[in-house]
Parts: sequence; structure tokens; C-alpha cells
Amino acid sequence: MAAPSGRTSLGAIGTPAPRTPKPKKSSPPLTEAVRGTLSFTADFESGNLGGVRQRGNGFEYDIFVRQDALSPNHRVWFFFRVTNYKAGQRVVFHIVNFSKHRSLFRDGMTPLVCTDADPLWRRIPCDDSFYYKKNPTHVAYVFSWAYRFGPTRAGGHYFAYCYPYTYTDLQRFLFALDQMDVPFYRRDLLTRTVQHRRLDVLTITSPCNLPLEEGPKKKMVIVTARVHPGETPASFMCHGLVEYLVGDHVEAQRLRDFLVFKIVPMVNPDGVFLGNYRTSSLGQDLNRFWRTPSKWEQPTILALKTMALEYGTHPNVDVDFFLDLHSHSTEKN
Repeated sequence: MAAPSGRTSLGAIGTPAPRTPKPKKSSPPLTEAVRGTLSFTADFESGNLGGVRQRGNGFEYDIFVRQDALSPNHRVWFFFRVTNYKAGQRVVFHIVNFSKHRSLFRDGMTPLVCTDADPLWRRIPCDDSFYYKKNPTHVAYVFSWAYRFGPTRAGGHYFAYCYPYTYTDLQRFLFALDQMDVPFYRRDLLTRTVQHRRLDVLTITSPCNLPLEEGPKKKMVIVTARVHPGETPASFMCHGLVEYLVGDHVEAQRLRDFLVFKIVPMVNPDGVFLGNYRTSSLGQDLNRFWRTPSKWEQPTILALKTMALEYGTHPNVDVDFFLDLHSHSTEKN
């Protein structure tokens, strides 16, 4: 099973196929699911699906968001794949267990869909999407959307809370930058996460600004992104910023001449990989541990704080800005 836009499928390679249990003699023979009875999965990078319940009418499905790892209070990000549909089949999906009652879904935002055959993400039309209370006396909200499947040759259909940007997407982007082999860009390993993924730091500046100890005092800008895994627009902002800074535009060249950029594009790689919305693999909001980060529990925050303090006290460096990129689930700007 392949995930869209180069996203990897977990556990498929080298994993033995599960054994099908033999039916009891009194049981009817096992058959494939009847076409039109939808099959759901989130078994790919950044996927999130807690459970599905088909309603009695057959065409409505209650979707349950899986909570963040070790954190039952965060249930927002969803990203799942649907197969075994009929061409032209109409369904209604209901996300029934959001942990937030405020959402941009109230203001016209809609989920995204793409297919195996067409990996370009598109918004569900506003007229087909509804965000409402479960009942007038209940604080919980439900988000519903109607959908009509196209031809079966389109393959699996993927639905997501927002445009996915995975850890693998970042690593492929950084690998492509590495191949440019230009003197004003460098990637270094700052540390490893709890689950041993890379925490990369990019240095973008003209060679004349290095080493930092030599020459006139350097002005530095530190940029970080994606401490909260479900805030994927932060990664797209950071991606665009890096692309611009390594480009040929005259303004990009001037910025490299006058500034040293230190960019950490993904502060919480484990949470991103697991399909969490807010937390790390240990269920912690890493943005709340800057004061006393632990080497074991919050190694990325500790490494990032150590780097920032090192440059903040460097005799030949002025840290002009520390920009932490986020995106908001309830505010428009």
C-alpha cells in the first residue's frame, strides 16, 4: 500500500503476511468484503485513525480520531485511506470525537482528499461539509462531509485534516538541497529524537560570514518549525523560506551576505511520524519544556535551547530574531 505524494507505507517490507485463522466447521467460508463496504486504514506515515463505525443505514460512517500518543486530551489530526468502494458510491463521514469545540471548520475550512491515481490534494466543497453540535445541550461538535467516489481505477482515497507534510517529505527535500553542493548551505545533525530520528539544523549564509569567530560581528536569525505535529502549514512556510534563501534571487543573495540563518525545520519529528496533533512520542507538548528540558524526554528541545544560548552569548554574534513557526486551528491569521 502506498501513501500519496511519496509518503511511505509502514511495516509492509520484510514483514511476514499474517496467518488467516481457519474458520470453525460450523462457520461459513471466509470471503472478501462485499464491494461497497468501505475499508479504512491509516497504516502509513503520519496516518491517524482511531476507529470506524458504520451506521445502520449503510452509507454513513462515524470516524474516531486516534488520540495523540499517551495523550488522551488531543484528538484533532486525522489522515486515513479508504478502499473497496463502488464507482459513484455516495457516503457521509462524521468525525465524532474532536477534542476541540472551536475550529476553523466553523469558518469554511474543509478537509482534503486525494487518490492513488491523482495525488493532488483538493478541498471538499464547502456545500458538502457541516460542523455542528451533537445536540443543543452538548459541548462536543461533529464534523460531517458528504462524498461521492469516482471510478475504482482511482485506487485508494486519502482524507486529511490539513495538507500533510511528513518527516520523509522533509528528508527528501533536504537530501535534494544537499545535492546542490553550494557553499552557502550546510546541513548538520543537531541531535537524535527519542525514537532516533534526525533533528536537522540548516546553516544558510555567504561563505564570507564563516567561521563566526572571524571578521566583523555577525547578525543571526534562528528559525524553528513544527514543534506541534498537526500544524503542517508551519512546515510549508519553512520549506518556502528555505527554498527562497538558497535561490538565485538578488534579495536572497543580499540576505545571505548580511545574515546567518540557523533553521531547524522540524522540532518534533517523532510526533509528525506518528500522526500526532500536538505532542511527542511520550505524549508531551514540547513547547512547554523550554525552561528545564530533559536529555532523555525532550532531547530536541534541549539541543535547540543549548544552540540558541550558545549563539546568544557568542561574543561575535548578535541573534536578531528567533522565529518559531506555527499554524492555528481556530484563528484565521
